Amino acid sequence: MRAFFGVLACSLTVLSVNGLYSASDDVVELNPSNFNREVVQSDSLWLVEFYAPWCGHCQSLVPEWKKAATALKGVVKVGAVDADQHKSLGGQYGVRGFPTIKIFGANKHKPEDYQGGRSSQAIVEAALNAARSLVKDRLSGKSGSSDYSRQSSGGSSGGSKKDVVELTDDNFDRMVLDGDAVWMVEFFAPWCGHCKNLEPEWTAAASQVKEQTGGRVKLGAVDATVHQGLASRYGIKGFPTIKIFRKGEEPEDYQGGRTRSDIIARAIDLFSDNAPPPELLEILNEDILKKTCEDRQLCVIAVLPHILDTGAAGRNAYLEVMMKMAEKYKKKMWGWLWTESGAQMELEASLGIGGFGYPAMAAINARKMKFALLKGSFSETGIYEFLRDLSVGRGSTATITGGALPKINTVEAWDGKDGVLPVEDDIDLSDVDLDDLDKDEL
Repeated sequence: MRAFFGVLACSLTVLSVNGLYSASDDVVELNPSNFNREVVQSDSLWLVEFYAPWCGHCQSLVPEWKKAATALKGVVKVGAVDADQHKSLGGQYGVRGFPTIKIFGANKHKPEDYQGGRSSQAIVEAALNAARSLVKDRLSGKSGSSDYSRQSSGGSSGGSKKDVVELTDDNFDRMVLDGDAVWMVEFFAPWCGHCKNLEPEWTAAASQVKEQTGGRVKLGAVDATVHQGLASRYGIKGFPTIKIFRKGEEPEDYQGGRTRSDIIARAIDLFSDNAPPPELLEILNEDILKKTCEDRQLCVIAVLPHILDTGAAGRNAYLEVMMKMAEKYKKKMWGWLWTESGAQMELEASLGIGGFGYPAMAAINARKMKFALLKGSFSETGIYEFLRDLSVGRGSTATITGGALPKINTVEAWDGKDGVLPVEDDIDLSDVDLDDLDKDEL
């Protein structure tokens, strides 16, 4: 299921802070503590709803989801995650709107998005179709990724042992302390039972973290019985001990759980904390708008005053405010764009920009063709409140005029300089008899 316009499609009324399902339902309540055991390590097919208790669409889905769970009991498992409470679990699976439904089939690490309707009948039919597909794959000899023994031995579904970097007295400083990546390092002893239990989880997490962060967060392992100097340097007194290393900072003890989902969630948080802010791009052509907006949950667009009205200093001040907001909301991975007033008139018209003057700002969801306008001040406080309200489901939205992104003009990039008034042609008055003009006026 595609992510909705942030949480804008959801109800604005917070009816309850509790979950939508109870132990008496056939819907299995899932959380970071049981998700890996119940879903990832299971041979069963799972349908999992990621929801927020305050979301109106989620509340409407509850009776249909319960009915589907009862109908599928013993055939397909149906679960639900309060992703508002367990944000790390939702983030691990790319959940950016509510409700999001995913099908965990043969490859539990790459669930499919559910694209069907919200009725119990549609949900049951999708589940049965997925089950048929899974059975056919097994008949044809294709193995699923839920075989836990393969995960611990470095099979493709459970990660590769090569993705866990072996750290030693010789390479630790060069790779960990002097490198640009953030590291999660396990100090272990080969004879330690808890370390042996952690090994398949650490291996599987290492591969997932490498893929999801592009190698910016790395998982390593130190045999503390061999490299006793390292163990002594960092005060290792028990096994396994996991520490987090950021360049230029003191190491931090890892306090999370020992399942791969716990480890991955912490790694994604570390990645987000240390990721650079998104680029702030000027809208120069149609490709920039599409590439920035079409694949993102939200795209923030500012229309700034003409350069002749503000000069370079004034424009840079507005851009600095936007860059600060992009940094503050970088975990959302939104797109950030700007244009000069008058440069993209069709875009301004489609978003209703102009009635409030410049600078103006709109946040759009290109998938839903919806947008919201900044009504407050174009300042850090005003923009923060505007985006905060959107992120929690408040604020009014409208449909983009025409139901599609407008035509974008190809323009030259701003050169960073003050504007220059157009040069007027000089008028040669040498041949004009001013005395005659005075007589004519009389």
